[in-house]
Amino acid sequence: MSKNEISYKSELPKIKNIFTYAFFCLAKIIAIIFFGVGAMVLAIVVFPFIRLFTLGHKDFGIIARAYVSHTFRTFLWTLHIVRAAILKIDSRKDFRNIHSKIIVANHPSLLDFVYIMSLVPNSTCIVRGGLTHTPLRGVIKQAYITNTTEFDDVLVECKKLTDKGCNVIVFPEGTRSPRIGRNNYKKGAARIALYCGCDVQPLFIGGSDKYGLGKHDPLWSYNHVENYVYDIKMLPVISISQFKDLSEPIAAKHLTDEMEKVIRGAGDEYAKTYTGKTLNNY
Repeated sequence: MSKNEISYKSELPKIKNIFTYAFFCLAKIIAIIFFGVGAMVLAIVVFPFIRLFTLGHKDFGIIARAYVSHTFRTFLWTLHIVRAAILKIDSRKDFRNIHSKIIVANHPSLLDFVYIMSLVPNSTCIVRGGLTHTPLRGVIKQAYITNTTEFDDVLVECKKLTDKGCNVIVFPEGTRSPRIGRNNYKKGAARIALYCGCDVQPLFIGGSDKYGLGKHDPLWSYNHVENYVYDIKMLPVISISQFKDLSEPIAAKHLTDEMEKVIRGAGDEYAKTYTGKTLNNY
């Protein structure tokens, strides 16, 4: 844990109700275990049946990811019922109507990918390669793309998917957003968008602070004073046509800068009107 993270922890509000806090810490741990077990069931039981019924076809990944999206919605609905994590969005229909886009977002917590996948079922995600050494391995290796894959192969795979109308989710920071300071945006998402010829759909994940789900946070931890709130905003699409006359390296840099400008700007505006007790890091 960095000095900045230690400093942040020391400045957290005091826990007002230790029993409520303990309940949500326990609920979070149970949810993590349930999520891992569910992933193993998908990989060992469900996916083989999907492969059997799609034998000779090329739509296994699409069907598998749609099924995962459904299970994510069920999982998040359970968290919502017990008030452990609450979702706020303007329109589910708008998210379902996203097609052939590179979806980019800030990345404050472990659940960001889960929420976006639940809202946009026809999507894949470029995920951390280290997840293949966790209980999520079976699902990740069969349905998603890892950031340890050769980048040229990532580009080709993303092009195949977006040509079918699927979306690709990328977190440009490459890791979860820190509470103190900011990560630089990497050019990978821009390079994928330019190669695929797809516009970029930026999202902003706002809401309460996700202490307990951030990078280096203790397992037994939760927001000290309020529930996790995920307020997900769909931002204006960034057209790549404005970069078509630039060389690939320069276009990628300008597109990356534009993504960062849009998402950071949304975060700054959100902070001006947010009325919760703690503000999500972005």
